[in-house]
Amino acid sequence: MKNSFLLSLVAIGLSLVTCFQSQAVEKKRAFEFLAGAATADVTPKNGVSMDGAISKPGPARGVHDPLTARAIVMKSGGTTVALAIVDMCMIEKSVYDQAKEIVQEKVGIPPSHVLAAATHSHATPRAIHIGRGPLDDAYHVWLSKQIAAAIIKAHGNLAPATVAHGSFEQPSFIRCRRFLCQPGTVGANPFGETGERIKSVAGTGKVLRPAGPVDPQFSVLSFRHADGKPLAVLGNFSVHYCGGYAGGLVSADYFGAYAKALENKLNAGEKHPLFVGLMSNGTSGDTGSIQLNLGKAKPWDRINASGKALAEKTLELIGGLSHAAPKQLASKSASLEFSVRKPSPERLQWAKDLLADRTAKVPHRWSRIYANETLHLADYPDRYALPLQALRIGDIAVAAAPCEIFAETGLAIKAGSPFENTFTIELANGYSGYLPTPQGHEWGGYETWAARSSHLEIGAEPKIRAMLLKLLGLLK
Repeated sequence: MKNSFLLSLVAIGLSLVTCFQSQAVEKKRAFEFLAGAATADVTPKNGVSMDGAISKPGPARGVHDPLTARAIVMKSGGTTVALAIVDMCMIEKSVYDQAKEIVQEKVGIPPSHVLAAATHSHATPRAIHIGRGPLDDAYHVWLSKQIAAAIIKAHGNLAPATVAHGSFEQPSFIRCRRFLCQPGTVGANPFGETGERIKSVAGTGKVLRPAGPVDPQFSVLSFRHADGKPLAVLGNFSVHYCGGYAGGLVSADYFGAYAKALENKLNAGEKHPLFVGLMSNGTSGDTGSIQLNLGKAKPWDRINASGKALAEKTLELIGGLSHAAPKQLASKSASLEFSVRKPSPERLQWAKDLLADRTAKVPHRWSRIYANETLHLADYPDRYALPLQALRIGDIAVAAAPCEIFAETGLAIKAGSPFENTFTIELANGYSGYLPTPQGHEWGGYETWAARSSHLEIGAEPKIRAMLLKLLGLLK
């Protein structure tokens, strides 16, 4: 009896130990952070349209440097989140949605947990169905598949990882491109209206000061494998693009140059998949191109120089960061419906009359372009919904919207976020044009002129900013 009793106690003890060990393993698995990164080519064939609503560089005639979809997939416990950055000027929601459907079907990541965004290189297609030839339609379908392929491959590369956040200031590369002018000095807009206060793209006026602030912060997310080898680095900067292109050649601009510069320096080793560099666009709707004086630079020189300079500062930064496995990973999303600033009957008649008479005098050199845009805008729905999203990666937060967001809005989101480390990715999950503030609309300027490039209701910015802050609050 005594031996039997002792054996029973031992059995119970072993059972409890096994139970506690099992619980400990499950708890460890629940908080284990996994990450994987991968790329997929998205370079278009010659002939694919790079035409924009305003800028018209013509079809692709060659490739200076290839275009890439770059993805990071993260997993913690039962939550998986994907982030994809695509070397593209802009991408409409339907293209993203098709990619997300493929991802959900193949690896089970729900669309609400996928954040995908364009970089806004101006030497790439604008995948918003501006060009609708057979090559363009086929390219949009293929683009969806390639975005999905990058995410699926990154999911297959999931492995124990750590992450760190850091930032540095780069004010010399950035300036506001909207300038507040003295009343009465700004010329008529393309519609023949006067009284605007802003000199921006294709504008004139007696400048008083920049019309808004800029955000000089360059944010960095650094991912490492469990053995300390580099896995991926995501940079985020609020500058529109760099430029300095040549002759219809495709280029990923400084976003791609930055990624390549990192990939040339960081090696994950033979035991791991290739290191991936990424760069997203922050809130650059009212900033100009990279400010980098190289004198009489040849095409592409400024792109390579600025990408390399930002990569070098990034490498210096991440060398001193403390990486750890974050214990929280989450995504929150919302859909907000907005009115479209559709043309009045009078504006529509003006556009038809102007386009019918090629000899008519115009108030602005872009008047006929905006007359054509007026006709396109008339075909838009009266209202449609915008996708908004926020991610949490430990103590780091990312807000995302499908617009070209002004720096003022990005700074307000950072200031109002419950997370100390927050940045915003624009042109995410769709394309909805510029997002001027109500004051920006009142002052006018290119970014407010009604077209496919600027069509949301005047009160859209406060609503979008408030919802993004609400999503960040829910993540906290």
